[in-house]
Order: sequence, then structure tokens, then C-alpha cells
Amino acid sequence: MMTFDFSPLYRSTVGFDRLENLFDTALSTEATGFPPYNIEATGENGYQITMALAGFGEDDVSIVQQGNELVVTGGAKKEPEPRQYLYRGIAARSFERRFQLADHVKVSDARMDKGLLQIDLVREVPEALRPRKIEIGKSAASRLLKTAA
Repeated sequence: MMTFDFSPLYRSTVGFDRLENLFDTALSTEATGFPPYNIEATGENGYQITMALAGFGEDDVSIVQQGNELVVTGGAKKEPEPRQYLYRGIAARSFERRFQLADHVKVSDARMDKGLLQIDLVREVPEALRPRKIEIGKSAASRLLKTAA
């Protein structure tokens, strides 16, 4: 297994304590590739995850956001009567796909359309954390010197 030393990054960054954990998780998990998915930017603060879920219905899929992690799981359906397949290319197995979300990213909507699960995400930065302009003013001492002169 390959290991990476991220300590040089910590010299020039502040508050990215979980960065090493994110990289370790991404590099150590075995990617099965199922189900396939896309991640799109739909605007400055909007994103969409689209997952191809052929054969799954709305009741077969669960979406849970806990903290900064989004977990999408699907259960395989039991067929009422056994079938004899000559070729089976449509996967109907259970799955679990995890996504690490940035701070303040929330799920705004989820829908199933033509075998595609679409999850809309939006970044809602609280007003207290948005950038604000700081006015440069004179210090009280310099104002006192001007008025005394």
C-alpha cells in the first residue's frame, strides 16, 4: 500500500485537519465502480450527483446525510419467481456509495427519473461566515493628535 506524507501541506494551511483522513479514505477504499455516477457543478453554489440505477425504484434506494457525509444505499430486489437468464448484464446487487461533502453543503432535492437518481446539493454559507469588507479607519490616538494641534 502506498502512503503519503501530508505534513508539508500543514505548514501553509490552517483548519484542514481532516484533509489527511479524506485522502487516506479515498486512496484506501476499493472502488467497485457500481453504480456509475456523475458529479456536476450546476452553479456557483450548486451541485448535482447523478447515479445510474437501472432496475431500482424509489423505495429501493435510501439517501442519508450525516454531517459532511452523504450515503446512498440500494437493496437488491428479490424476484418473485426464479428466471433463467441467458445473459444478465443489468446489475441488481445491493450497493453503498459514500460522498464526502464540503462544509455547509446540504441536500436540497432528490428524484428518480428514467433509471437515474439525481441528488441536488447546495452550499449555504451562513451570513456570519461570508466575506465582509473591513473599513480602514483612523486610530483614536491619531484623531486626538489632530484635534489637539
